Amino acid sequence: MNHLKETILLVSLFLMNAAGFLVMFIDKQKARRGRWRIPERTLLLLAALGGSVGSLLGMYLFHHKTKHLKFTLGIPLILILQLLLAWLLCR
Repeated sequence: MNHLKETILLVSLFLMNAAGFLVMFIDKQKARRGRWRIPERTLLLLAALGGSVGSLLGMYLFHHKTKHLKFTLGIPLILILQLLLAWLLCR
């Protein structure tokens, strides 16, 4: 992979993880205030599109969605699959 592609990939992953983290924070704040919530599908999609680390950190830092099996198993599983895919592509 050339330098430009690596840079684009790293910036994209950083932005997706920042988005996953931020969306967990925003949804937690909305939950506390009883307001309109971000759909679970959106939270999981952000994790699946490369934001799994940020989503996982946000989940546990903000104590958000930690009682939902879909998230406590789903997001770590997404992360494991992403790491496996990265390993397969880089070997």
